[in-house]
Amino acid sequence: GGDWGRDRLVPDLVRAIASGEPLHLRSPRAVRPWQHVLEALSGYLLLAERLAGPDGTQFADGWNFGPDDEDAREVGWIVERMCSRWRIATGETIEVTSDPHAGPHEANLLRLDATKARDGLAWRPRLDLGTAIDWIVDWTAAWRQGDDVRSTTLRQIADYEALFDA
Repeated sequence: GGDWGRDRLVPDLVRAIASGEPLHLRSPRAVRPWQHVLEALSGYLLLAERLAGPDGTQFADGWNFGPDDEDAREVGWIVERMCSRWRIATGETIEVTSDPHAGPHEANLLRLDATKARDGLAWRPRLDLGTAIDWIVDWTAAWRQGDDVRSTTLRQIADYEALFDA
């Protein structure tokens, strides 16, 4: 929650929810590597710890912190899951349209190889994609209702941290 970037699926979907306007999809069949921001952040924090350590120079390199391969899904799947979850959470529906010619050409398949982070830092993603989507919808619903999104954010961070003990 709280990502307001333009021309990215989840922020565009949140804006559609907030405005009541339809969501316009450019590439519903395109596959992307989806993950919650806390996943990448945990990787960067781990990397920062290693860089600050006595052997830090061996970690001064490029790193990818990405989801497991099964969390690379079609745009349409993400939208369907988020819309369904939103309907369950609020009772509201979202209109979705598709026009593959509405924007720039996009690759049909994108993946992110995080093998180096898994092997070199013992980092791995903790959230499955379904839970990540649930957390985004929960945060968005709290924001829409005028709830304290700071407390929602802190609860999600605490829930994420608990996954490290599991």
